[in-house]
Amino acid sequence: MAVERSLKSEAWTLFDRIVERETGGELQDYSNPWNRESEDGPLRYNPDYDVLQQLLGVPLLLQAASQSGVPALALDVWTAYELRRAGFEPDLVWPRANPPRILPSTLVALRREATREQLRVLDAMLQSGKTYSNETGANANILGKNYVKQVDVVMSAWNTGPEIMISTKRMDSSFGKNAANRVEESYGDAKNLRSRHPQAALGFLYSLRSTALTPQFADIAAWIIDLLGKLGREDDAYDAVCLVIPDWSDELPPPPGGDEDDEDPLVSAGVQADPSAEEEPLPLPLPEDELDQRLRDLPHVGLRRDAVPPNLSPEVFFPTIVNRVLDNSPVNFHREARLRREEASA
Repeated sequence: MAVERSLKSEAWTLFDRIVERETGGELQDYSNPWNRESEDGPLRYNPDYDVLQQLLGVPLLLQAASQSGVPALALDVWTAYELRRAGFEPDLVWPRANPPRILPSTLVALRREATREQLRVLDAMLQSGKTYSNETGANANILGKNYVKQVDVVMSAWNTGPEIMISTKRMDSSFGKNAANRVEESYGDAKNLRSRHPQAALGFLYSLRSTALTPQFADIAAWIIDLLGKLGREDDAYDAVCLVIPDWSDELPPPPGGDEDDEDPLVSAGVQADPSAEEEPLPLPLPEDELDQRLRDLPHVGLRRDAVPPNLSPEVFFPTIVNRVLDNSPVNFHREARLRREEASA
């Protein structure tokens, strides 16, 4: 387990640096994703694909196996980054841009009112990597109608409950072996979460490596894409479903270990303890020059945006999620997100 924690720590260092280069960490420093092509033109959402491609390169650079959690984590970091670009409170979008990756709103409020000395002590505790309750740490475990589900990207506060819940799945190989299981599991998870949180924005983001589009797997890929489109059609399931198709050279094989899901449902439900979860992986301190050099060495990852149906594109997914949250909350909530949407310029 120590090897995996070290690998995830190294990954967090690179992920954080990629995001930090785009923003100083403050909400006002995030670019506005909304724009209009003309003054009277339709409102459009522009995902930051450049950041996504860099984040997807990190697991390849580290040769991180699926069981390490690093390949899927790249999707989580990007999704959370996009929600902050949309204007949502950075501390309430998990995983956060710095440790601890999950910080309940009560602790956010406590930090704002703390004295300098109190803040020093509190931050030292929070950034130690230890989890002091099931509300702080690296995973967001949320109770649905019938069972607890680990949700990958969440926006939640004490006075609202979960407002955004997005699950991510990634498949880089073994398409015929695991495709059905992954999609079928996501359908059940959607029903479970929706039943307890009917007003929340519920999303599913799926990453399918471009090799699935080759003739050998073309039928399976078509089936997956068709089923993903159907997942967002029911009122009591997902509000939006997204597909991204990473593309990288065959000279860079997928990380070892297949595509087994690293999430243990018994651990997520609190039925069984996970010794490796006692401490949250912290970023690995690296000299500035070494860190920047590693980012320059990132393998290039392209995106097959041409193969993604419009209804599954990030351009549709993110505004659907954002608009549902704003439509289901009072006008005095999420002021910055409303302002960014209203101020979209040509």
